[in-house]
Amino acid sequence: MRIVPALLLALIICCSDLNFAHAQALGLPDRDSPGDQQIQEYLGRLATQNYAKFAGDLASHAEWTKRLAAYRQEYLYMLGLHPLPERTPLNATITGSLNGDGYVVDMIHYQSKPGLYVTGNLYRPAKVEPGQKLPAVFYVCGHARRGRDGNKTAYQSHGIWFARHGYVCLVVDTLQLGEIAAIHHGTYSENRWWWHSRGYTSAGVECWNGVRGIDYLISRADVDPERIAVTGISGGGAATFWIAAADERVRVAVPVSGMADLLAYVPNRVINGHCDCMFLYNTFDWPWVRIAGLIAPRPMLFANSDNDAIFPMDANERVSNQLERLYSLYGASDKVDAMVSVGGHAYREDLRQAIYRFINIHLKQDSRPVTDSEIDLVEETGGQVKSPIDPIKLRVFAQDSDIPKDQLNTTIDEHFVPFATVEVPTAEGLPEWKTKLKAELRRVVFRALPESIPAAKATSEINGVTLLETEPGVIIGLRKLTGGKAPGPIGLLVMQGDVPVRTALPKASNFLSNFSMFQSLYLCETRGAATNSSRWTRKNPPNYVERSHVLLGRTADTGRILDIVATVKYLKSINSGDRVEVAGSGSGAILAAYAALLAPEIDGVLAGDPPLTHMDPSAPQFLNILRVADVPEMFGLLAPRKLTIVSSDERLKKTVAIYAAAGGEKQLTLIPIPAEPKK
Repeated sequence: MRIVPALLLALIICCSDLNFAHAQALGLPDRDSPGDQQIQEYLGRLATQNYAKFAGDLASHAEWTKRLAAYRQEYLYMLGLHPLPERTPLNATITGSLNGDGYVVDMIHYQSKPGLYVTGNLYRPAKVEPGQKLPAVFYVCGHARRGRDGNKTAYQSHGIWFARHGYVCLVVDTLQLGEIAAIHHGTYSENRWWWHSRGYTSAGVECWNGVRGIDYLISRADVDPERIAVTGISGGGAATFWIAAADERVRVAVPVSGMADLLAYVPNRVINGHCDCMFLYNTFDWPWVRIAGLIAPRPMLFANSDNDAIFPMDANERVSNQLERLYSLYGASDKVDAMVSVGGHAYREDLRQAIYRFINIHLKQDSRPVTDSEIDLVEETGGQVKSPIDPIKLRVFAQDSDIPKDQLNTTIDEHFVPFATVEVPTAEGLPEWKTKLKAELRRVVFRALPESIPAAKATSEINGVTLLETEPGVIIGLRKLTGGKAPGPIGLLVMQGDVPVRTALPKASNFLSNFSMFQSLYLCETRGAATNSSRWTRKNPPNYVERSHVLLGRTADTGRILDIVATVKYLKSINSGDRVEVAGSGSGAILAAYAALLAPEIDGVLAGDPPLTHMDPSAPQFLNILRVADVPEMFGLLAPRKLTIVSSDERLKKTVAIYAAAGGEKQLTLIPIPAEPKK
């Protein structure tokens, strides 16, 4: 019986609430700061709303397939892969081989991009008939720490099994745990918040390395390009989804403990147990299972364990149920299956047997039970590892001196996603330039914000602080600092998120005294500010609040812009529409300017010593903004509105040129910062 969409939506919401109430959480919620509960409930509401959206994907096969092309583009964009990188020469190189019992292992590296080296072990049958085309498996490794030998060595038993059973199996190192160790944990622990602004996630690298690995496999004379599978556990399970969803040459996918959903990741804090390679940036606010849905109707075995803290059973059940419904739209319910093993986050015999048999069924039409899955296992006892092949023999680069000098692995986060190139427009081309730039900002940077942000609502007043609700469930503080002066605009000072009030207040007067006289001056304590009302706990790692935001298509700083705009509209409503100028210093200057871009109600911006690029650690961060523009161009978008910048940075020449194209030179004031006196 087909369930109508409206009823299905109601069922999903009910199921969501039920599962949420009885879900398996990862640790206790933070309660050290006064704003913890507010921000956690806010994020939980967004996650629940997001989950319910998958009902639209289940409406009909026709609707789903009509959206697929757009979904694939959005998916690649969220991984930092749209447009796709150039398929440059792989330069695949075998540095050594060894013979085993019924198999051969080649030590191989290829470059998925020039200088981005992927190290791996290629397992193949010892005997192959001339001209024979074999099925192939691209095996993606989990987070096994094997040091200089690479995490591929921990999964050698899988490569051996596949080779002995007539497969070519390429087992590759991950970016962080490979022979050339790089970084997965940019926002988890390394404070590389510019990853958000670059639209860079290590998941994108793992996906592209896999796509290029498949390029290598199908280039081989002994591989059948129509019979390719991908599998792996944990981080490898997630990468299985990334690769299979991106590359339709993958005919079979077996992700093992590789995906939960946003109800688990966000309100139940499971994100805290995962590194950045497990996530794309959810720019387009996707229900998470849509990622897996891109694999349909190709065969997929969704394998998990019943006592896995970072892939909890309530999430597994939701994902598998949704996948079954989606596959049923294709009439392919027999192509998707779920398997649950009893135990924790690890391989066991039943998992290995299920993986091997599923791939055998769909690549070799062989449904016989697997009885030899436990041969040549890598065993760990008391911290000691026993391997069928000495891991050092599986090194691609035997000595440290063999590691290529041109490797970009360790800095790939700075190169993988291109910067936007934005030229200064002519006077004639300015209107079109602004229209296109603003449209792209709306599409991929500020998509989470409403087209028109409503005015904030005053809820109460405590100790001279007006509490404003800027969006449902978000309460911030507004302080009136001065009043009753000569006629002039109202000034709103934006408070940076981590600056204490006692520090901000004296700086406010000093900063604003350099500009026009204000009839009154207010301090906007944006969400997360160091006040008694909205401050949340920050722990590094796992940076729960900041990382959860990007799974919901926004950043904390995106919310701060909403706070500023809503506050300006509130001030105008209680001051008969008087002019309001917004001011800030440092990161607050950027927040003030970007709020003005989204709100024509803001009559001017005062920006004190702003960081001039979002690569600056002190800059606020917004999803994908560096794929669209950087700070000088964003300032230029305000032309010809009033803009005063206290800075001596040469990069502002671009802002000056854009204002000139707009005929707004008189509206732009640059005040140089005096040189520090010599000591």
